[in-house]
Amino acid sequence: MKKVVERERNKNYYRVLHVPIWIWVFWILPGNLTVDLYAHGPDRRHWIWLAIVIVVCAWRGYAGRLPGAEPQPYITHYGEDKPNLWYRVICYTTAWIDLLVPFAINLAGLALYVITGKYRFGDLYTAEYYGLAAVVVVFAVLDLIPRAKRSTRSEGAEKGWFYVAVWTVVPTQLAGWAMWRLGRWFDLSSTSLGELRLTTFLVVAGFFFALGYAGKLPRTSRYIVAEGTVSDVEVSAGI
Repeated sequence: MKKVVERERNKNYYRVLHVPIWIWVFWILPGNLTVDLYAHGPDRRHWIWLAIVIVVCAWRGYAGRLPGAEPQPYITHYGEDKPNLWYRVICYTTAWIDLLVPFAINLAGLALYVITGKYRFGDLYTAEYYGLAAVVVVFAVLDLIPRAKRSTRSEGAEKGWFYVAVWTVVPTQLAGWAMWRLGRWFDLSSTSLGELRLTTFLVVAGFFFALGYAGKLPRTSRYIVAEGTVSDVEVSAGI
């Protein structure tokens, strides 16, 4: 473990750079808007929602009420039993919705396409997105969502699991999109393209999850701190 070097304040550039991250997190939250964005491009609804999100996130970032945008780090040592702040609970619950729900729907949509030969992504987002998002919210209410729990005591492990999810989901979604584009360029049949996309999705997800689980990717290490003790490992205030 490395010796903690406590920071009295976060640097201004560090705070500012976290605001665009949360703008993106909240902008893609409405599933119906996001699926239309990728299917048809942005329209008036997207620009209005983006403007609202930018204003609110800029305001809350300036006030120091976004994770990573605080004037001072809130969590300085793993193992501290401090009450989690309400904005952290909201932000991380939203981030988990963005990570898990589209990932699950896209996986289901690819599997259904291979089985039935029909693309149903739009229908799945319409029928299932907000129900699955509500499940994530319920888990947060039940104090079961990493980084959105009522106490920060297990932040050392929860932060690692959050980044395991980020490293698993983001490259997988990008790889699935890339296979769709490459398949169209190479004029693959619909069946072959569907199977290729599903296979790519599963292989990339498995590869990055395995690396993250092993702690081989940035910020995926999990620090387990014994009850009643505090770690000397430095904690970043970042997302």
